[in-house]
Amino acid sequence: MLHSEQNPSQLRQSLAILQAALDSTADAILVIDAAGRVAAFNPQFKRIWGIADTSLNVGDSAESLRYIFGQLKQADEFLRRVDAIYRESKLRHYQELEFKDGRIIESYYQPQIADGETVARVWSFRDITEQKNSRRRLAQLSFGMDQMQDSAYLIAEDARFLYINNQSCKTLGYSHRELLQMCVFDIDPLFPKAVWSEHWLELKSRRSVTVETLHQTKNGEILPVEVVANYFEYGNVGYNLAIARDIRERKRVEEALQQAALIYQHSSEAMLLADADDRILTINPAFTAITGYEADEVVGKHIGLLNRDIHSEAMWQAIRKDGHWRGEVWDKRKNGESFAKALTVNTIFDANRQVHRRMALFSDITEKKQAEGLIWQQANFDPLTQLPNRRMFHDRLGHDIKKAKREFSRLAVLFIDLDLFKEVNDTLGHDMGDRLLQIAAQRIVASVRETDTVARLGGDEFTVILGEVGDPSNVERIARDLLERMTECFELGNEVAYISTSIGIAFFPDDAGDLKSLLKHADQAMYEAKRLGRNQYCFFIPAMQEAAQSRLRLSNDLRHAVTDGQFFLCYQPIVELASGRVRKAEALIRWSHPLRGIVSPSEFIPIAEETGLICQIGNWTFQQAAKQLLVWQASIDPGFQITINKSPVQFRNERDSHRDWRDQLQALNLAGNSIVIEITEGLLLEASGSVAEQLLAFRDAGIQVSLDDFGTGYSSLSYLKKFDIDYIKIDQSFVRNLAAGSDDMALCEAIIVMAHKLGIKVVAEGIETGKQRELLAAAGCDYGQGYLFARPLPAADFERLLAETAD
Repeated sequence: MLHSEQNPSQLRQSLAILQAALDSTADAILVIDAAGRVAAFNPQFKRIWGIADTSLNVGDSAESLRYIFGQLKQADEFLRRVDAIYRESKLRHYQELEFKDGRIIESYYQPQIADGETVARVWSFRDITEQKNSRRRLAQLSFGMDQMQDSAYLIAEDARFLYINNQSCKTLGYSHRELLQMCVFDIDPLFPKAVWSEHWLELKSRRSVTVETLHQTKNGEILPVEVVANYFEYGNVGYNLAIARDIRERKRVEEALQQAALIYQHSSEAMLLADADDRILTINPAFTAITGYEADEVVGKHIGLLNRDIHSEAMWQAIRKDGHWRGEVWDKRKNGESFAKALTVNTIFDANRQVHRRMALFSDITEKKQAEGLIWQQANFDPLTQLPNRRMFHDRLGHDIKKAKREFSRLAVLFIDLDLFKEVNDTLGHDMGDRLLQIAAQRIVASVRETDTVARLGGDEFTVILGEVGDPSNVERIARDLLERMTECFELGNEVAYISTSIGIAFFPDDAGDLKSLLKHADQAMYEAKRLGRNQYCFFIPAMQEAAQSRLRLSNDLRHAVTDGQFFLCYQPIVELASGRVRKAEALIRWSHPLRGIVSPSEFIPIAEETGLICQIGNWTFQQAAKQLLVWQASIDPGFQITINKSPVQFRNERDSHRDWRDQLQALNLAGNSIVIEITEGLLLEASGSVAEQLLAFRDAGIQVSLDDFGTGYSSLSYLKKFDIDYIKIDQSFVRNLAAGSDDMALCEAIIVMAHKLGIKVVAEGIETGKQRELLAAAGCDYGQGYLFARPLPAADFERLLAETAD
C-alpha cells in the first residue's frame, strides 16, 4: 500500500518498482482500483487471456473486461460470482476456471484494505493446463498400476522409492507413506549399497534386466520375488520402473517338481506312466531294478505286462469301473522268477472325464511275504514239535465248536500231560527232553485221525481235538491206544527213557458249552487222572468242577490265613526208644479256618505249594518253632531239637532261605543243630543246582537234615552220602504191619543197619502199639514217633505231657 507522506517523485519510483515486479512474476496479475477501473496488469495477464497490446489500458472500466471473461466456458457464472465477491469487500476467493479452448487456469482474488476500506482488488491467474493434464495422466497411470497383481516401484538412481503401487503395500506390509521414505536397501537384503551402483550401470546399459531376489516384509518374512527392472530417462534424469512378482507359489511348484523328479528317479518303488490306450510311456529306474526290463523293452507295450496273475482280469475290471485298484499280486521278472508285489493303479482323467493317463506303482514284497509266512508260522506253531501252539489250538477249537453247534454233533478235547517228564529232563538234559517231546508229539499224531488237531500248549502238555466223535466209547478207544503208545520206550541217543501219560477228557456239548469251560474241564479231568496214580485217562464229571471251585475258595482264604493269625503249631514228641525220653519234637502246622474249622494239612499244603504261598507259610513256621525252641531248651533240655518240614517248592523258590534261617537262629542265640530240616526223598532227585547248594549250606551252618518216608521213593545210597543226611525216617507203611519174622521187619532191620553203617540215625514213624516199639527198639532203631506216644499237641499240652511222663 502507498503512503500519503511520499512525494510525487517517490511515488513514481515506487510504482515503477511495483510494475517491474508484476512484469517479472510468472502469474498473470490484474489490479482493479476502488472506483472499478483497471489500475494495473502485467504481460502474463495479456498472454493468458489473449489480449492485444491496445485492447486493454490502465484506467479502463472493469466493465471492459467482460468481453475478456467471455472466453470461459461458464463466463456468466464467473461474472455473477465476481459481483458477489465485490459485495463482500473482505472476502478472499480461489477458483479453477476452464477456457472454451480447453485451457485451465486457477484464479485467486484478494482485496487490499487500508483504513478499513477496500482500496484495490487484486486478481492473480496461473495457467495450470499442463499441470492438470499431468496430474490426470498420473492418476490414470497410478490407477492402472494399482490394479496390477504385482508390486510396482519407481526408483531413483540413489535407490529411493519415488512411487509405489497398492500391491507393494499389501505384499510388504508397509503403508504408502512408509515406503516412500524408504529405499531398495531397506527391503532387499541381496542388494546392499555396495552392488547397487553396478546394478544401475548394467540396467542403464541393457535397459531391461530380470533378476530373482528376496524381499523382506515389515514382519521379517523373506519372500522370493522375480523383478523386471526397466530403465528410462525423463528430463535427462534416469529412472527404474521395477515390477516385482511374488514367486513363492512358483518356487513351491518348482521344488515339488524337482522333488517329484528325484522321487521318480531314485524311488525304490517302481513307477510307470501309460497313455489312454494303456500303452507304457515311461518307466523309472526302480521298474528296471525290480522287473529286469529296460525302458526300450517296455515303452509302447501294454500296461498289462504289469500283472499276469490269475486275478488280473478282476483287477482290470475294477480299474475300468472305478479308475483305480490296489492289492497284492504275483508276477514274473524278465528272467522268469516269480515275485510278490504290492500294486497300485490310478487313472488321470481330462476335463471331459476321459482317460488321459494311467499311473502304476508297485514294490517288491517277496521278502515281506516270506517273513509274514514265517511270522505266521512262528505265531501259530510250536517250533520244537511243529504242532499247532496254544494260539492256533484255541482258534481251531473255536471253529470246531461252531461247526458242532451247526451240525448238532459232539466233539472231545483230550488234555495230555507227560508223567515223569521233568525227571527225564533233569537227569538226561534238556536236549534229550526236547527229543522226547518230539517223539511224543509224533506218537500222539499217529494215534488220531488226520482231520483231528493235535497241539502243544507248552512244556509237556498236549491237547487233541476229536471232531464228530459220536459215542464216547470211540474216544475211550483212542485214549487207551494213546496210553499204550506212550508207555513204549523212548530211545534218546544212547539213552532209553520210560514215561507214562495222564489224560483228561471233556465233551462238547455234554460237559461244557463254550471253549473256556471245555478246556478247564478237560484240565481238571487230567489232574484227577494224575491224582489217581497217573498212566490213565479220566472223563470229566461235575464233582471235579465242585472240587476245583472248593480248591479255589480255599486258595483265596489261604492268602489271608497268615496275616489274620489263623495258623498255629502243634508238636508231636519224638521219643528216644532206648531211654523212653522225649528228646525231640516235630513241628506240624494247623489251620483254624474261621468258617470250616480245622483244615487238614493234606488239604491245604498242596494248594500252598501250587500258589507259592508255601514259602510264606514255611518262614512263619520256622519263626514260631524257633521261638518255642528257645523256651524249651531253657525249661526242658538244652539239647532239645525241633524238626521242621520244608517243601521242595521252598527249595526251588527260596534260594537264600537257609541264610535267613541261620541269621534268625543266631539272633536267638540258638545253635544250628537245634533245628532239623525234614525233606522228602523226591527232593533228592532234584538235587542239582540250587537244591544241592541249599542242602550243603544247611550242613555248613550246622542245621541237620532228616529224610522223610524213607523206602518209598527212589533215592540212592549215594545221595545219602553226598548230602550228609543226619536222620532217616522209616515210613509208617513198613511199621503199620510190623511183626517178628515178617518182610516188613526184615526191611526195617536192613534200613537200620545200613543207616548206622553210614553214621545216620533212624526215626520210625507211625508207631501205634507197644509191640511195634519193642521190635524196633530191639532192632536198634534210635527214635520213635506215633500215636503210641502222643498225637500232635499244642505247645501248652506238649509241656503238660512232658511233665506227666517225667513224674
